[in-house]
Amino acid sequence: MIEQLRDWVDSQDLAGELADWISQPSVSRTGEGMVEAAAHGLRLLRASGLQAREVETGGWPALVGTADGPGPHVLIYGHYDVQPAGPLELWTTPPFVPSIRDGRMYGRGTGDNKGQHLAQLLGLRALRDLTGGFPCRVTVLLDGEEEIGSPNLAKAVRQVGQPDLVIWSDGPVHDSGRACVVLGVRGILMFELRARGANRPLHSGNWGGVAPNPAWTLVQLLATMRTADGTVTVPGFADGVAPLTDGQRAALADLPVDVAGTLEEIGAAGMEPPAGLGFHERLATPTLTVNSLSCEDSGDHRAVIPDVAIARCEARLVGGQTPEQVADAIRRHVAKYAPDVEFVPGAAMTPSTTLPETPYTATILQAVEDGIGQRPLLVPMLGGSLPMAVLSDGLSCPCYGVPLANVDEANHAADENLDLDLFLGGVVTAAMIQLALAARS
Repeated sequence: MIEQLRDWVDSQDLAGELADWISQPSVSRTGEGMVEAAAHGLRLLRASGLQAREVETGGWPALVGTADGPGPHVLIYGHYDVQPAGPLELWTTPPFVPSIRDGRMYGRGTGDNKGQHLAQLLGLRALRDLTGGFPCRVTVLLDGEEEIGSPNLAKAVRQVGQPDLVIWSDGPVHDSGRACVVLGVRGILMFELRARGANRPLHSGNWGGVAPNPAWTLVQLLATMRTADGTVTVPGFADGVAPLTDGQRAALADLPVDVAGTLEEIGAAGMEPPAGLGFHERLATPTLTVNSLSCEDSGDHRAVIPDVAIARCEARLVGGQTPEQVADAIRRHVAKYAPDVEFVPGAAMTPSTTLPETPYTATILQAVEDGIGQRPLLVPMLGGSLPMAVLSDGLSCPCYGVPLANVDEANHAADENLDLDLFLGGVVTAAMIQLALAARS
């Protein structure tokens, strides 16, 4: 079947279909092109043999396509919205006028995420054309709000039924360039700590030693939240975090990395405390990060005692943590050590975890290897955050990420691009996953 799939890919103008999809703007943040993009997305779902409909969410609609098949119920997740183009002068060619250079298609949404979910759809279309049907029961869910945090995704998820597993394709392959299968993502809680002193900035000579300095209040509070060796000392912060399983540790140990080279590239002398953790293990554990420290002094650094000091922070979360639990822990800690400091929670996303020991893992790995011709790496957890918990937790089923974009896809940046060999290979891989899951059942 794999040779038939490759022949089918070679016989189609799939790059042309991708170009048409990229040509349609779909910027959820501003609304540019969103209505037209939803209509285009529905046409793509129907062209792949799916029954398609819009699902109203209270925001931009989700697009849902369904088809029956004898195998397990597979939910394929992607998103049809894209980031704003940004400064047009930074683009070599216009962001919504796709162009091909050196085997890559350039344009906003090529890698994030239109090219990747289109590969999944085309894999389904290939199976329909070659076999007359689908090996698995399939639901495709295209989110219209991923680039603004998927605030209404849960409403759409409640309308798709109960799948056996979820497949998503987003982000790049592993930094080494090898294909990978991703099992989880860290969550995030962003927050501010705001300390106030006098009712205005004051001359530091005339008022030094008299007026309270909110910057010192903030620095001293932060010092109570993490020790010099990297231990987070906020009670309740890591409650519920389970130790890494043997399967997770083994997969992390197999991931390639040049630690010395990576540190040299970013100009760092060493890794963040604590000592003793491996490079990839650090990306699978909770963190507490200060993103910026500032005083409201207009940026001119006058000789004053500031009236307001602000720390912008984030916590990256792993399985067993929730943004609500961590926010409550930090709020209690701030109230104890600096009751006059204001804790302001911001954007949040729950972590998602699928264990390597989950029964479908071996099947997905083998299918990706068959489709790409290369044994993929198993990534237990991405360091970054995606809204996968809405699926893994909301549907109580395992989620598998199969990235189909190049490492240097430049998603969210100018000259976003997608390697067309990866895109076309992704079509074959997507189909092979469906066949493997059906054979397993």
